[in-house]
Amino acid sequence: MSHATIRATIIPEIVKLICQDRKVDEKTALDMFYTSATGASYADDDTGLYGQSALFVYSLFDKEMKEKQ
Repeated sequence: MSHATIRATIIPEIVKLICQDRKVDEKTALDMFYTSATGASYADDDTGLYGQSALFVYSLFDKEMKEKQ
């Protein structure tokens, strides 16, 4: 399975978690994720992050957001 296919499968799960935990709509959640360092790392094939679970990637995103506060 290609990395793009894997990401396309996992991203909706990550967005759902962001929506639930942050009480935001899907567009806002997507924007938050894609403008984060975690989102940039997830898009980079060299990091291997695409092979991790949605919960793991979300936990990295959540930690990043908490550190920004």
